[in-house]
Amino acid sequence: MTPAVRLVKKNQIPFDILEYSHDPHCAAYGEEAANTLGLEPAQVFKTLLVATDKMHAPLAVALVPVDHLLNLKAVAKCLGQKKLQMADAELAQKSSGYLVGGISPLAQKKPLPTLIDASAQNFDRIYVSAGRRGLEISLAATDLAKLCKGSFADIKTL
Repeated sequence: MTPAVRLVKKNQIPFDILEYSHDPHCAAYGEEAANTLGLEPAQVFKTLLVATDKMHAPLAVALVPVDHLLNLKAVAKCLGQKKLQMADAELAQKSSGYLVGGISPLAQKKPLPTLIDASAQNFDRIYVSAGRRGLEISLAATDLAKLCKGSFADIKTL
């Protein structure tokens, strides 16, 4: 059981776990999850870490549907930053405690500011990584926001 699953269970949040066999040659982890599990890509969210220019909070988490890209300008505006960049993979892994492709927004080693694309609110449940490649967790977007102390914003590209 991953830290993400333990956190959801501990808080008695309704959830489901979906597991699939990850193809080690596939680097499009979110799309692979949606395709393999037969899920609507707009309902499957990828967890991305961005680097800010704030000294006290150098990283932040952003979740967008796997069929969209992250709008870095929108995220920067939400975080009160001038500009952002994608976090280095090694730094993302060290900060979150998860491997790239399995980074969950839940139970990261260091709590980070978290933004969830507003489109998540259109679904009863969304899917995010449960903490390892080949493992997804479904839960209500509002429960995810509560557990991550996250907020909703329009942060995906059109």
